[in-house]
Amino acid sequence: MKNGRIAVPSNGEGGLEGTRAGHFGHCDVFTFIDVENGEIKKITILNNDGHVQGGCMVPVNFLASHNVNTLIVGGIGARPLAGFRQVGIHVYHDDQRAEIKPVVEDMIAGKLNEITDDQVCGGGK
Repeated sequence: MKNGRIAVPSNGEGGLEGTRAGHFGHCDVFTFIDVENGEIKKITILNNDGHVQGGCMVPVNFLASHNVNTLIVGGIGARPLAGFRQVGIHVYHDDQRAEIKPVVEDMIAGKLNEITDDQVCGGGK
C-alpha cells in the first residue's frame, strides 16, 4: 500500500503503539493511519459511536465519511463486511497479533490478505 487511510479498531486510547480490538464494532476508538508514498505520515484517533440506530451500517458510513479506504480487522460479521465492500473500503484480516504497529507495517508492505467470506464472524452484538 503506497497511499491511503487505514483504519484499525483499537482498544483504550488507540494509537500506533496501542492494541487492536478483537471485533471492529466493539472497539473503543478507531486509529487512522495516513500513508503517503509507503510511509506513515499522520495518526488520528476517533471515538467509536458503536452500534446505534442504523445497526452495522453506522460504522461503515462513519469510516467512509472519514475517507478510509482500508480497514484491518481481527474479526467482522458478514453484514458489515458487505457494507464496507459496497462503499469501496477494502477489509484486511489479521487475527494473530494484537499490536497495531506491526500489522500496519505489514499492510504497507503488502503482506496482509483481504478477508474472505469464510473468515467472517457469526452475528453478535
